[in-house]
Amino acid sequence: MKNILKVIMLLIVAGLIYAFSSQTYEQQSLVPMMWKVIPGEPFKGILSKLEINYWGQVISVETKGYYYFLEFLIRKFAHMFLFGCLAVALFSVIMLAKPKRVWPVVWISLIATGLYASFDELHQLYTGGRTPLVADVFLDLTGAAIALLIFVPIYMIRRKFGR
Repeated sequence: MKNILKVIMLLIVAGLIYAFSSQTYEQQSLVPMMWKVIPGEPFKGILSKLEINYWGQVISVETKGYYYFLEFLIRKFAHMFLFGCLAVALFSVIMLAKPKRVWPVVWISLIATGLYASFDELHQLYTGGRTPLVADVFLDLTGAAIALLIFVPIYMIRRKFGR
């Protein structure tokens, strides 16, 4: 049963990523909700000091506005988080085959996540109001690498000393 749950989790994460990529920017935009839920632009002073160079553009409160900048941060974090979850789910499913060594599985998980991230950006090319960016693939891979760097040592310790 536990093995089936790992496969189901992988399918859910991959499906969520695909579903989000199928939405236009307008369908995904958090800005209208943030206007209502976060009135008064809290932490604007702190956020105003941040500038992010992203794919040749300066993204900041000054250039995008408070809510659009906050949305940018949330969306990029979501990229990293979801692809981190995908990498961990892939790793977990591959480990069901009980390979002798763990690190090749880490690399396979990263490569497969990178391929899915590339597919995701290609999918966005055909979705209205979306811009596919190579930078997002690197962001996705960064999230995957961070998640695996956290998860794999814990997995190895648990495997060595039992659950």
